[in-house]
Amino acid sequence: MVGLGTYKPRRGEGKAMMTKGAVWALGTMSGTSLDGVDAALVKTDGQVISEFGDSKYRAYSTEERDLIRARFGTWDGGDEAAEMVETAHADLCTDMPAADVIGFHGQTVAHDPAKRRTRQLGDGRVLAEVLQTPVVWDFRTMDVEMGGEGAPLAPFFHFAAAKWIDAKSPLAFLNLGGVGNLTWVDPSKDRPEDDGACLAFDTGPANAPINDLIQTRLGQSYDLDGALARMGKVEDGVLEDFLEHPYFFRMAPKSLDRDAFADLGEAVKDLSDADAAATLTAAAAAAVAKGIELCPAPPHRILVTGGGRKNTVLMEMLKAALGNGVQPVETVGLDGDMLEAQAFAYLAVRVMNGLPTSGPSTTGVATPVGGGQIARPKLKPLKGNIDAPSALQ
Repeated sequence: MVGLGTYKPRRGEGKAMMTKGAVWALGTMSGTSLDGVDAALVKTDGQVISEFGDSKYRAYSTEERDLIRARFGTWDGGDEAAEMVETAHADLCTDMPAADVIGFHGQTVAHDPAKRRTRQLGDGRVLAEVLQTPVVWDFRTMDVEMGGEGAPLAPFFHFAAAKWIDAKSPLAFLNLGGVGNLTWVDPSKDRPEDDGACLAFDTGPANAPINDLIQTRLGQSYDLDGALARMGKVEDGVLEDFLEHPYFFRMAPKSLDRDAFADLGEAVKDLSDADAAATLTAAAAAAVAKGIELCPAPPHRILVTGGGRKNTVLMEMLKAALGNGVQPVETVGLDGDMLEAQAFAYLAVRVMNGLPTSGPSTTGVATPVGGGQIARPKLKPLKGNIDAPSALQ
């Protein structure tokens, strides 16, 4: 396991440091679906996406997944799980081409913006030393401490992605991870923090309840292609009760903890495996349909990213509710497996440049805020590693 030991903050650590033009950033993401870690390279100045680079995935083992799951809902402890998260990320980043800066999201295990707190396992200072590269981490805390929801954080990147695909009309990015989140974008605006440029919020549970069901009942990680759900029948009563949850009557922006809808699993406990899977899949689609009602204007298209886009039953349910504008992001040349990791690469450069990473219409924070701490390696880079890049001097 990697480890930091006793740490003493250094003068100037954590302060923004302006880059000179576009740099290569490596972003990592480990979502609440607990499938594994994504890493992706993006060349950017923190405003415009110049180029997408290599990407890679490292799956969590069953033991690693169980170790993290045991920390869900906890606010302290879990050193072994944190070290495992750090090791998994370090291993993956080592296999990637060198970057000027790394955006490390860590692993969310608890999120409670109402009490102005959020927790991600993993310390960016560890990765900075191990990888000998500046690391931006702890992206959510400042937003939450300033009264924001702390999530979702990808919207400013979605805005840049809309510009990259040369979108002309309002569109939405829908990420179907453990929790679903949606970003509505007006690409006619100049900056993501401009009034009316973005609206973002968590739609509701997505893959997490389905994955938990499949893991508990069948010992598998997820419902491949929605095959089990396709054999089942949706229990309308459960779905109706689900849509009465107070969360759906809150205005956006808003966010959820992974287990905010824990009672949904309880509601399907007496259903067959297939009926339970079908009902949970329908709940994920219904939550998105409810969310679309909050958009300032109907999106021209809804680009779906995350593991949920591979669930053919879920995609069919979304199209039935919202029309054929529901498409995987691959239809516009983006990588739906890596969009979240790419987002944290992009956000890392924004943090380095002192640019905001969230705003009133994406997390509900009172004013645009730049989250993230910056950790810089204390040791001299080893031969063969990237030297302190001139762009970040």
